[in-house]
Order: sequence, then C-alpha cells, then structure tokens
Amino acid sequence: MAKYIEAGIFQLEKPPKIESFAAVAGQKEGEGPLGEYFDEVIEDSHFGRQTWEQAESSFQLEAVSLAIRKAGLVKEDVDAICSGDLINQCIGSTYGLRELEIPYLGIYGACSTMAEGLLIASLLVDGGSVNRAAAVTSSHFSTAERQFRFPLSYGGQRTPTSQWTCTASGAVLLSKNIGGAEIAGGCIGKITDMGVTDINNMGSAMAPAAAGTIKRYLDATKTVPSDYDYIITGDLGITGSKLLVDFLLKQGIDISVQHRDCGEMIFDAETQDTHCGGSGCGCSASVLCGYFLPMLENGQTKNILFAATGALMSPMSLQQGESIPTISHLVHIRKAEKL
Repeated sequence: MAKYIEAGIFQLEKPPKIESFAAVAGQKEGEGPLGEYFDEVIEDSHFGRQTWEQAESSFQLEAVSLAIRKAGLVKEDVDAICSGDLINQCIGSTYGLRELEIPYLGIYGACSTMAEGLLIASLLVDGGSVNRAAAVTSSHFSTAERQFRFPLSYGGQRTPTSQWTCTASGAVLLSKNIGGAEIAGGCIGKITDMGVTDINNMGSAMAPAAAGTIKRYLDATKTVPSDYDYIITGDLGITGSKLLVDFLLKQGIDISVQHRDCGEMIFDAETQDTHCGGSGCGCSASVLCGYFLPMLENGQTKNILFAATGALMSPMSLQQGESIPTISHLVHIRKAEKL
C-alpha cells in the first residue's frame, strides 16, 4: 500500500517493478548523442502512414508493443494502460492504442505525461487493482508545430530560447514482482504560473514548477541531492535548466552535480540546430526508457528522481492572452531490491 507522507507525496511499501520498457525515436533524434540507446529509430517521419498524426499514433503503438514483446508477454497480459500526448483530445494515444483492446486511462499532463502515467500506473499495481499496467506517451515534431506554432510551410524563424519537439515515444510496463528497477514513491505536482506568456520560452515557464516539486519531495522525504545518482528533468532545455539550478540554489539546495535534463541530452544543440534543446512528451519518455532505465537495470546507477515537466496551455488560451500554467510530477525510481 502507498504510504502517505504529505499532500501529493507518497512512498510505496511494496514498490511495483519495472518489468520492461522501450524507446522509439525519429531520424533526427537517432542522429543525436543518444541515438545508440533507442530500441528503434524510425527514419520515415510518416512511419508509412498518410498523416503526421497517424505517424505519432504508430510511434506510440510501436513503443508499447515492443515493451510487451521484450517482456515475453502478449497484450492480454496487460491489465491497464495510462497514456496521453499533445494532440487535441490525445488522439495520438487513442487512435494508436485502440487495436490493443487494453483497458485505457487517457491522461493529459503535457510534457509531464510520462511521469504522471508512471505515478498512476504504480498506484494501480501497488493497490492491487491490476497485476500489470503500462505507461506510455509520445510526441511528433510536425504534429506539435502544426497545433501550437505555425504550419511547417510557413517557414517561421525560431527564437534562441525555442526548443525542438521530439519525434519519439517511450513505454514502461509495471508489474508486482518482476523487474530490475522499481517505483519507490512520487510527488504529484502543483500547477505553477509565473506569468510567462512566450510559447517560445517554455523552459523558463516550466523551471519554477520543477524546482517546487523537487524541493517538496526532498523536504518531505528528508533527503538531499547527494542521496541520488541523478535528478532528471523532462525538457527544460538549456535555458530552463540553468534557471532550475539557480532557483534551488537560492533555497539552499544544490542539484548542479546530479541534475540532467532530457531536453539537453537528446540533441546536440549546436550541430543539430535545435537552439535550447528538445521538448515534447516523447523527449523525457524516450530518454528515460532508452538511457536511464537500462542503467538502473544493469546496476550502473541505483537511485534517481525523474521530474518531467509540462506546460498546460492551449492554442486558444494563448490567443486570448493567458499566461502559461505549468506542472512537474516526480517519480522516485531505484534499483530493485532482491526478493
């Protein structure tokens, strides 16, 4: 059962195990520094489909299916799936996963969706509601540009603080007793709005949410940054990462040694011309599943905090002059203890 610590923060007394995981990425991501770590690199941005939205659905289906196959299972062995994406009404998830016929919980946390899905899936397994649950999310450069910015054919200039939405997907399969890593606890984020309105400066908008969530979890669990091998954020990028470290330093918390940001890691910002780095739901999901979870499974690292970040605005709210509310959910993942 989950142990309540304080509002939104819990630890799991029988931590669900990460039985399997998979990361699927697009061509540009595959050409980046982490290309060798992804299970599969899809060079065709359409993935053989007619539209980019259909392609994103295929990315997500491929990630889930691959995670199930890697565990030696079939879809009928999975009791529930928690999924979401950035497209209106999360159609990347619903259209992609409908053929699996797995009980489905649609969620939306913007780019924090992977962490939110892991929190929900872990609570379902820990509480005994299901034996196995999957968490998956995705993003696609072209679907995000079309929805949140400009048509690709417009050819608009990108600002120095802008980030490149990743074409990628990551999936994690949780179960009660099988796996080399486990979910030890988590922190449900609080909506944070510092008045930022610039959609091309998302790292700055999301950094305060990440800082607040990380501080809450460290304070509640009476731990310090050095207790963890890595403190990972989702897609703050270069600018947002610097702000995060500064925000926490002013509160007496130094994460500069442990901090890694998936948005900074996935691209070479200079040679790949991605400005402040990567973003999108698939950014943190693919880096977690492709890079960090294998390190936990093989014992290269033993204890991490995964704090994915999301911006909870819509094109309509931005057009109406609203600021950008943000959130960061945190998942504590560690090397599994032997039974």
